[in-house]
Amino acid sequence: MPESHPHAEWSGKMFDLMREAGVKLFAHVPDAGNDRLIALAEENNDTRAILLTTEEEGVAVCAGADLVGERAVLCMQSSGLGNCPNYLSLAKGARFPLLMMISMRGDYGEQNPWQYPMAGAVEPLLEAMDVLIFKVDVPDDLEKATSAALNATGKGAQAAAIVLSQKFLGAKGF
Repeated sequence: MPESHPHAEWSGKMFDLMREAGVKLFAHVPDAGNDRLIALAEENNDTRAILLTTEEEGVAVCAGADLVGERAVLCMQSSGLGNCPNYLSLAKGARFPLLMMISMRGDYGEQNPWQYPMAGAVEPLLEAMDVLIFKVDVPDDLEKATSAALNATGKGAQAAAIVLSQKFLGAKGF
């Protein structure tokens, strides 16, 4: 993918931080917000992208990775988080570390009215499931939020979500 891709710079920085922290599996449902990050995982010999049919499968993939001593990240759009509460209860009940990267829809500049209901539920849902939230609104937030989430889900053994706002990503035109 060309470096002129709108997400090339931040995706490269996030990928490097994740890889340096030992994240090897990138479970994902395809989304424009994570496409460059996933392309980097596919291109690197030390990492693997795992295409999911539903977002909740990614929670199970991340749990399995943890059970065998590996690190994984679940990459999804905010609307896909609505599929996950039952599986997030697994992470909460079993107390296994879960790292998520969530690209937002339904906030800053959104034009699709169907995206707003789930967008309003993202943070309350994550809070209800004891998932730490590390929000990225501006480029300066990215490295700090990613590092904090990696630390929390590493030795901190917590569930954490890096939430990339549309202010950061740019609003989609559809």
